[in-house]
Amino acid sequence: MRSLLLALVGGLIATGGLLAAQWTAPGRIAAQAPAETGEKAAIGRIVRDYILANPEVLVEAMQELEKKRATQSDSVDQRAIKTYEAELLRDGDSPVVGNPNGDVAIVEFMDYQCGYCKRAFAAVETVMEADGNVRVIYKELPILGEASRIAAHAALASHKQGKYAAFHKALMEFKGPLNRARILEIAASVGIDVPRLEKNMEEPGLKQSIERNLALASALGVRGTPAFVIGKQFVPGAIDADALKKLIAEARASQ
Repeated sequence: MRSLLLALVGGLIATGGLLAAQWTAPGRIAAQAPAETGEKAAIGRIVRDYILANPEVLVEAMQELEKKRATQSDSVDQRAIKTYEAELLRDGDSPVVGNPNGDVAIVEFMDYQCGYCKRAFAAVETVMEADGNVRVIYKELPILGEASRIAAHAALASHKQGKYAAFHKALMEFKGPLNRARILEIAASVGIDVPRLEKNMEEPGLKQSIERNLALASALGVRGTPAFVIGKQFVPGAIDADALKKLIAEARASQ
């Protein structure tokens, strides 16, 4: 009986038609259903009476609905990951650090002004140090203003000097706001030829690479940074080293 009513309530919540009921006080509802006849009205009275006696069923129904929506979202994410596998894993303009031949790839969408990205960077570094068979593919996603765009262009341009990993690390570990002068100063600190870097930053291909990343992020449902794709799983937000290791193990197990 309870499971049937829970399903009925969940369906009504999902369609926005919970017997036209309104909350009038914590834990209390007032029924405002229109007059009905026959079997439908009887079912409505049963559901209403049950909710009045057991208001926690509303919470349970909403939780079940959220679980169902999360499962559907996961399914969409996995289909998108499969659809865009080439763009995720084989875009030659996306810098790769760690083991370029690693059996598991961590794809990260990131922004150099994102505090959560800086927090996740330490976890990624820890995992790479502990696991020599992982490759990390960075997708520059400058969504936090002009300084983010400049930093992304500079980072991609540094790749032409073989300095991406060092520059990326220095930018992620830098504390404080970024601007063009500070970004170039950080570049010089890791041995980058700054005049050459500035020239390379103006190449149209860098802008096109970032635009592809933005389009890919949109297709995957990325709503912020950082965001990860590991194996078949899409993971939004910062995660710690233990969570990364678990996801890597799951990706290996599914190969």
